[in-house]
Amino acid sequence: MTNVDWDAEAASFDEEPDHGLRDPEVRRAWAGRLRRWLPGRAADVLDLGCGTGSLSLLASERGHRVTGVDLSPAMVTLARGKLAGRDAVFLVGDAAAPPVGEQRFDAVLVRHVLWALPDPGRALRHWCGLLRPGGRLVLVEGVWGSVEPVGIPAERLTGLLAPIAGRVSVERLSDDPMLWGGQVTDERYAVIAQVPTSGQERGEAAAAGQ
Repeated sequence: MTNVDWDAEAASFDEEPDHGLRDPEVRRAWAGRLRRWLPGRAADVLDLGCGTGSLSLLASERGHRVTGVDLSPAMVTLARGKLAGRDAVFLVGDAAAPPVGEQRFDAVLVRHVLWALPDPGRALRHWCGLLRPGGRLVLVEGVWGSVEPVGIPAERLTGLLAPIAGRVSVERLSDDPMLWGGQVTDERYAVIAQVPTSGQERGEAAAAGQ
């Protein structure tokens, strides 16, 4: 999976129900989740591993200012077309170390990326550093396949977040077929982590993770 040529996959990427969100019911399901996961007010959202920009578009439709990052130039080109005329910028770059300079965000959104990174703990620390105080990290992940499962279990992900985040909640997604265009039997979930608003809270979070 990690050796996929995503430029070659870009043209057909949106054919998957949860990628292209072409089915109105699937699109509505993801829009409802993002409405809960992202800030209620207009905010700066960083969409890492944005693909063709389907989730970026949903965030933009809620009034958020979106920066998308993907390693595939072909994916970025499609995302730029999908959000043409909107308050959105798309950059070619590594999701683990996005090329955003000193810019900071109110939310970092990452779907199906963390599990494929060689050092997920390091990526999480970097992403938390890209958030403004009180910002939130929204991670959609899972474990797929029965013969040779790939992915990252929710328990491992919450364990990695414990020393660096404040409040962490897990939302199970496997039992909502509307998100996937049909029933699924594997583990799919979202983790929403709140970055502490003060140095004291950061210290308390770190202590709790020891």
